[in-house]
Amino acid sequence: MAPLFIQAATIMSTPRLAWAITGSGHYIEECVEFMLSLDHVDLYLSQAGEEVLKMYDIPLTELKNRMPVYRDKAASAPPVGLFYKGYYHTLVMAPTTSNTIAKCTLGIADSLATNLYAQAGKCRVNSIVYPCDSAPEIETTAPGKRKFMVYPRPIELEATDKLRSFPYTEVVNDVDQLIASVTYRLKQL
Repeated sequence: MAPLFIQAATIMSTPRLAWAITGSGHYIEECVEFMLSLDHVDLYLSQAGEEVLKMYDIPLTELKNRMPVYRDKAASAPPVGLFYKGYYHTLVMAPTTSNTIAKCTLGIADSLATNLYAQAGKCRVNSIVYPCDSAPEIETTAPGKRKFMVYPRPIELEATDKLRSFPYTEVVNDVDQLIASVTYRLKQL
């Protein structure tokens, strides 16, 4: 029997991509720009993700005009049930906070983003994850386009490395890898 993620892609008339934004501003403008270049995307925003969009002057109204937007407003995260209907072929979490990465590695699904990752895994749907903490030294961009260096702690790097070993999960280290991985995945469908 074929894996579920292949079956889902073949039964959907218009395969969709679920894209989650958590509370990280790590190259968020580039992530959103790439996301907006794609067709058939549903956006999932954590509460912190919404706050970060505002900090980076990315208007939620513009995103809502371009795609369906699901916000973290319900305790049980009802939209994640769409994975069980074969509605999504891939989950992208970009950018992703170290908090979300840690919860995902521990199997904690207590927010919209962590619930998406858990349900995608249970349905064998591929996930592409871009964590904000993927190397010992990382250049990032603060609101106002100011570049600065951050130095993730060992605990954050350990969680990112652990996530790399999860089935149906690809962890990317930068925006270029994110674009390449998502593009490759879409060509596979």
